[in-house]
Amino acid sequence: MAALSEFSLIERYFKQLTPQREDVLLGIGDDCALLQCPADHVIAVSIDTLVEGIHFFTGVDPESLGHKSLAVGLSDLAAMGATPAWFTLALTLPKLDEDWLHGFSQGLANLAKQYDIQLVGGDTTKGPLAISIQVHGFVEANKAIQRSGAQLGDMIYVSGCLGDAGAALRLQSNQWNDEILNEQDRVYLQQRLEQPNPRVQLGQELVGLACAAIDISDGLLADLGHITEKNGMGARLDLTKLPLSSALSKINQQLAQVFALESGDDYELCFIVPSQHFAEVEQRFKGQVTRIGMITDDDGIYYIDDNDNLIELKGIGYDHFIN
Repeated sequence: MAALSEFSLIERYFKQLTPQREDVLLGIGDDCALLQCPADHVIAVSIDTLVEGIHFFTGVDPESLGHKSLAVGLSDLAAMGATPAWFTLALTLPKLDEDWLHGFSQGLANLAKQYDIQLVGGDTTKGPLAISIQVHGFVEANKAIQRSGAQLGDMIYVSGCLGDAGAALRLQSNQWNDEILNEQDRVYLQQRLEQPNPRVQLGQELVGLACAAIDISDGLLADLGHITEKNGMGARLDLTKLPLSSALSKINQQLAQVFALESGDDYELCFIVPSQHFAEVEQRFKGQVTRIGMITDDDGIYYIDDNDNLIELKGIGYDHFIN
């Protein structure tokens, strides 16, 4: 079999990988893609880079990596209430490994098909393994959910469960090991780290209900902090309300809360709801979201302990230039 070139690699693994959308006037194979935005909508754009040894372990399953590489961008679209449309891929490879490419492209394709998002271009280069994906989505003009918009007395919600990915990361890096967790728990946590589920539909349904939102990629405290700082507000959390999976509910409660507050990679949504929409959110999304606190005029994020003391929460989450 002839050796793969850059262009034969693209042709074999990526050109027809994803759904073919009618709004793609010209896709892979030219200098630029030509794309058609619906009338009365704006385009939401986000880019993320995953680097081997920083964002994922060497030797991670390539199909899971393909899934996660797209999921992190879809999570950004979800936080804005946007509908996914297109993405581009810049892939840096240390060598051409067709087994790896097959697994990676399949993981990418499976998630792309689920959300009807088309690969429309990109680049391939040789070097240390790194994946950059830029996602594009649509949202009605003036309807995007931004980080600004929170006001005093608004309620803070999160989707799903928190802290699972952080627990999996510590297990895999041998920083923590809890014997109370069985094999099923460990497999579940690993899946949450390697194959996160972007909350795209939830984000779209929150348009008109949530006044601010962010996806939890760097940890709840860090990401909620972006919202409070943007609005010049603070927050008070009820730590007993933090949603924990059945796996994390088994471990020491204080450690589980640290995972939930400070761990990144969950890719759940944290969103703020004004008083006129409390009842509707509670009813429509019962079992999907949890109210964990309130926007306040405090300078920072706090909780009230068992002795009614106001305690500041100071976890910084993940930062590439500090951690």
